[in-house]
Amino acid sequence: MTDDRSLDRNWLEEYPQAIRSALKKLAGQCREVYVTGGAVRDWLSGKRAIDLDLTVTGDGLAAARFLAEETGGAFVPLDERERVGRVVAGGLTIDISSFREGTSEISADLSLRDFSINAMGVALDPASGTLLEPLSLIDPLGGAADLAKRLVRAPSADVFGNDPLRLLRAYRFAACLSFTIEPRTEGWITPRAELISRPAPERINHELTMIMAGDRSAATVLKMHESGILGVIFPELLPGKGLLQPASHHLDVLDHNLAALAAIEKIIGDPAAFFPEHPDHFRDYLAVPPHPALLKWAALFHDLGKPKTCEIREDGRTTFYNHDRAGAEIFTGIGRRLRWSRGHLRTVAGLIELHMYPFHLSNAIRESGITPRACLRLVKAVGEDLPGLFMLAMADSLASRGPLRPIAMEDDLAGLYGMIDKVYRESIRPVLSGPPLLDGHDLKRMGLAPGPLFGRILAGLEQARVAGEIGGRGAAEDWVRDFLAADSEK
Repeated sequence: MTDDRSLDRNWLEEYPQAIRSALKKLAGQCREVYVTGGAVRDWLSGKRAIDLDLTVTGDGLAAARFLAEETGGAFVPLDERERVGRVVAGGLTIDISSFREGTSEISADLSLRDFSINAMGVALDPASGTLLEPLSLIDPLGGAADLAKRLVRAPSADVFGNDPLRLLRAYRFAACLSFTIEPRTEGWITPRAELISRPAPERINHELTMIMAGDRSAATVLKMHESGILGVIFPELLPGKGLLQPASHHLDVLDHNLAALAAIEKIIGDPAAFFPEHPDHFRDYLAVPPHPALLKWAALFHDLGKPKTCEIREDGRTTFYNHDRAGAEIFTGIGRRLRWSRGHLRTVAGLIELHMYPFHLSNAIRESGITPRACLRLVKAVGEDLPGLFMLAMADSLASRGPLRPIAMEDDLAGLYGMIDKVYRESIRPVLSGPPLLDGHDLKRMGLAPGPLFGRILAGLEQARVAGEIGGRGAAEDWVRDFLAADSEK
């Protein structure tokens, strides 16, 4: 133990009175109670810990059940064998465990933790339920020194064999804390990369989600690629390695995907630099918590379908027709494997499937202009993710620096977004937000039987209204009659 007067004896006073009272009772019941792990790390860093890890003598599961009863919180058993329980109360998540692996004192318990910065503890005073005085940091692995150096350091290579998820957790801590993985620790990770296939998908997804939620995702994912971890978690990315692309690109498919992730992170950080005419649209979109992370996933996997669809023509040209659709299909399998929610999976797969759409429209403008119908098709396909789709296209363009890359592509994309937004406000939104000129009942009254034809007619009416071709109910009925006449002649 080492005295450390930088420790704040008022840490626990930030928490609700009911929590502190319950901790006092718990400390009175158990011979020893310690606050350990991430809470101590956060406190030493000047942050308020929203999660508490407690280590107790005796039965940690019973202690958690007692704390839940005292606080009126929810009790969740986490590990029957190791006697670990969770309490959710007062806006806090409190995990309580017994000493690990048969150890009988706190320093030995902490020495079994994954990284030195998570292997620190402070004793609770049984009399008060607050920190024991004189304040003393229990730090058997030198975590405080590593915290000051901003290092993620494992005590030995054995920690990764004991729980392979720690291979990924090292990168998660580096990303979330803006730390560096200590070189020797990183050296232990690389030859053990294959072990990351062993943990449950839900545990892997939790770590990945936290990596993508921060602002160092691209640098972290690149490090994971260099160590081999990324390829084990996502073997679907590896066929892109060495797969060269047309001259508009300067990287192979895998490196292009990684570069697109780096680019989307820059765009997320400052959307106004890339879409100066409509910065609020993008800021508002990014303010919804899942969107930034989901965009990063879409960027990393946007060209996932290229290896499957790669063809070399007789003239030597390489093509990837329908790679967007193939990539969305492959990613759907990845999302299911990681137990993604349906909504998040649908959003990312949809962005991947549509990521070429802005480029196609940009080409159409050069040749024949853009029509309200084309804008409507895009808006209907992408929905509220229109800003996200354009940020993804912008990242794709920024990651393509080949000699035949179209000049001013980023300016074209920003301008195209402005055109679509104008058409949407002036022509599409008034139609979509108002009542239809005709509905299914009207079509029945015109003598039509319900079926797939109804959908085709109603969609066609909507497109015609957006294009300004019809305005009233009578014109809509005439349009239906003309549509049926033309359809019968096919």
